[in-house]
Amino acid sequence: MSQDERKDIHNSDIPLVCQACEVRHQGVCGALEAEQLLKLSKHTIRKVIPSGSELHRGGEDSDRCSNIMGGVAKLSKLMSDGRQQIVGLQFAPDMVGRTFASESTVAVEAATDVRLCSFPRSVIEEIMSEAPELEHRLHLQKLKELDEARDWMLTLGRKSAVEKVASFLFLLATHIDPEKASDDKSVTLELPMKRSDIADFLGLTIETISRQLTNLRKRGLIDIQDRRTVIIADIDRLKSAMEQDLSK
Repeated sequence: MSQDERKDIHNSDIPLVCQACEVRHQGVCGALEAEQLLKLSKHTIRKVIPSGSELHRGGEDSDRCSNIMGGVAKLSKLMSDGRQQIVGLQFAPDMVGRTFASESTVAVEAATDVRLCSFPRSVIEEIMSEAPELEHRLHLQKLKELDEARDWMLTLGRKSAVEKVASFLFLLATHIDPEKASDDKSVTLELPMKRSDIADFLGLTIETISRQLTNLRKRGLIDIQDRRTVIIADIDRLKSAMEQDLSK
């Protein structure tokens, strides 16, 4: 338990729903004081979006923003001829939606069951005017997403198939279970997407995905329990494989 979480237990001014939030201190709400959290909590709705359901349809206005509390969401763009490309993933404590902009061309879909804390965009914008630190955190979160998008451009543009698959598994491990990943512990992953979606995200074929998972398993970097469960035994070795073409 972090120091901030211990403080919450003894602070009766913080709404109970916020005290119980396991990602608040890592997300944008960690910048808010008790009074601001109370104001926001009066307008929040907690809900679970089932896997495969839309969180936001691209091109439509949205008057709400949401913090991801658990699960994985996938971002995709649709072309005029019906082709679709997965362009990113979001994890806890990322925020879905845009402040000061009601429309986005990116569609957001639940890759797994996703737990959300949703609130009106107008309310969070109003609180931002009172809490500069909130705007600062949102800015840092968006810069982090931009950096990750640029890293992913490198992955798609320059890396080999096995490096792409290693990068994908490392991305999941460090976002779904960052505590274990940072402690160099064994990480067990439930892949949040079907092989076809992973292939779409990495620009590979389904057959190539399967071959490279087998390649990583034979080299002792991962263990495959079933079609969706992967165990990463050594996160540092997997990280090295992100920039080492093991297919040569």
